[in-house]
Amino acid sequence: MADGDLTLRAYCFIDSLQPQLAAFVGLGSRGFPPLKEQASVYIEVAPGIAINKMTDVALKAANVQPAAQVVERTFGMLEVHAYDKGEVRVAGEAAIGSFGLVEADRLTPYVATCEVIRSVEPMHAQIINRNRYGHMILPGQSLFLFECDPAAYAVLAANEAEKAADVSLIDLKPYGAVGRLMMAGSESEIDSAMKAAIDAINSIHGRPYRTKA
Repeated sequence: MADGDLTLRAYCFIDSLQPQLAAFVGLGSRGFPPLKEQASVYIEVAPGIAINKMTDVALKAANVQPAAQVVERTFGMLEVHAYDKGEVRVAGEAAIGSFGLVEADRLTPYVATCEVIRSVEPMHAQIINRNRYGHMILPGQSLFLFECDPAAYAVLAANEAEKAADVSLIDLKPYGAVGRLMMAGSESEIDSAMKAAIDAINSIHGRPYRTKA
């Protein structure tokens, strides 16, 4: 694969994983589960097959562990983590550098969906709980629904929202066509989480991508 054929969709460095997010990633991890307060980097590329080489380069370049490698037909995603932030940065930079890329080559993300459902009905809560991988949502709580593109940035939104508010992480999908995040809590806490998630996405700058229609 020629370097010019690869798109760096997302490059997302997280300085300190929050407890719920770290536990959630570990729950579905087929690799090495991360722990709270570790640093982490998420890389998303297209075509997806290239993520295999990036994983190889990252693990050879630094003392990090991979929690996830997802190889889909179109997109590929990699996460590596460690307590040493410097090691994580070296791993991430080496991975994308193997294709002649730097962090500034990433796409600028955008918020695709952002809404809050107030006072969730009991039967609605049951449907959500049967399909979630994180906490349960309770009837009467507010539900925060969030989507972003590229998908990997949903992790950053989740981490910053957890920092900012007392909310429960219900579900998270940081790969595929869009990243999805669901959180629950009181009305005021959910509003704070929503603002933090939006601010996190808006803080990422890279190459022009597109904006919400």
